[in-house]
Amino acid sequence: MDALSTTFAALADPTRRAILARLARGPVHVGALVEPFPISGPAISRHLRVLQQAGLIERETNAQWRICRLHGPGLRSAHDWFEPYRMFWEESLERLAELLEAPAVPSDTASSKHRAAIPAKSPQRRRSRPS
Repeated sequence: MDALSTTFAALADPTRRAILARLARGPVHVGALVEPFPISGPAISRHLRVLQQAGLIERETNAQWRICRLHGPGLRSAHDWFEPYRMFWEESLERLAELLEAPAVPSDTASSKHRAAIPAKSPQRRRSRPS
């Protein structure tokens, strides 16, 4: 599996995304990462291993503490992949804002144009149901 696929596979899990959100506030020891989750310490360790293998976090041992922190280069690859799509959505939202901020067409003119564009309803025939 290529590095970008590994990154997105790691990000696919909500627990791992929550761990990353916590680490975005700063480094923390593994014990503090376990506390908010209703899963075991070994399960959190497996999530941390996946995040580390994807290059999203770093782990170090400092005396008896195992400290985790975000790893920028791993996150950069996902960011770089999303960048063209972000630009697309920003341009689309800017066009929408321009449309919404454009001067309104007077309602009587808009109504007559709208009515002219809608064909008159024709009577519909009822179909008999087969027995």
